[in-house]
Amino acid sequence: MQDTISRLRDAKMTNILRVQSAALKAIHDYMYERGVVQAMPVILSPETDPLNHPHFDASVEYYGQRLHLTKSMILHKQLSLLNGGFDKVYVMSPNVRLEEGSLGGTGRHLFEFTQVDIELKGRSKEDFMELVDGMVARVFSFVKKECEEDLAALDRKLRVPATPLKVFESEDLRDRYGDDFEARASRELEDPFWVTNFRREFYDKEDKKRRGYYHNYDVFWPEGFGEALSGGEREWEYAEIVRKMTERKTDLRGYKTYLEMARQGLIPSTVGGGMGIERMVRYLTGQKHVKDVALFPRVPGENIAF
Repeated sequence: MQDTISRLRDAKMTNILRVQSAALKAIHDYMYERGVVQAMPVILSPETDPLNHPHFDASVEYYGQRLHLTKSMILHKQLSLLNGGFDKVYVMSPNVRLEEGSLGGTGRHLFEFTQVDIELKGRSKEDFMELVDGMVARVFSFVKKECEEDLAALDRKLRVPATPLKVFESEDLRDRYGDDFEARASRELEDPFWVTNFRREFYDKEDKKRRGYYHNYDVFWPEGFGEALSGGEREWEYAEIVRKMTERKTDLRGYKTYLEMARQGLIPSTVGGGMGIERMVRYLTGQKHVKDVALFPRVPGENIAF
């Protein structure tokens, strides 16, 4: 209890939350100016991101239906763009991912966090990357200007990155740095940067002519702060979705509505990604652990104090 009281009373938290408020305002203003409509988050759903890595189930039974706490809104974003009145959408999406306790010490993981989750219809990964480059530059510039005193109190010198951000292929970085290329590149580079081509969930688009190459990407913060955003062009063809679900041993029975829409050819071609708000604020304020920017942190493997 004492740790919670100290956290809530800590003067440093005031500075951090001011920076967070400025960053969120910059994101909302940037999206509004570019015609990206805001949708409200989905908290419970019968279908959500499967997360093809170890984690614990986070679901409840409600009137005989199994509902999952949202791990990400990727599927809902895709389906929202069935609407013909808009072609760009974003959500401030709370996510719950009950991941293994070993991740608690990375400095980057909370099992309850928020993403700015963005999806564009009929666009390419280059279009998405350009949008995110502009968003990052806007946030950094606005925070540096509006939060000068807060950054000084936190002893944080914030560098506004030049855009476009640099783009690297994952295999090129692996050749340069070895299997630990993500962490090493994050430590050595001065500005945020993109890395492309990762084998991930079924919804990230695989190149039909070059199997094993994926039209997806991550953004990494520099100074060793690690992954900031994850996303990609999306699979929308039924046969490809089923093939990749099967390869990844994803239970098709948990995606009846999504698969039926895909079978009918209703799912549009989209591209998108999600950037963690707490991870962004951690970088902006230079904090050691992502829990240091949260009033009520939920860290994998740690007991919840309140």
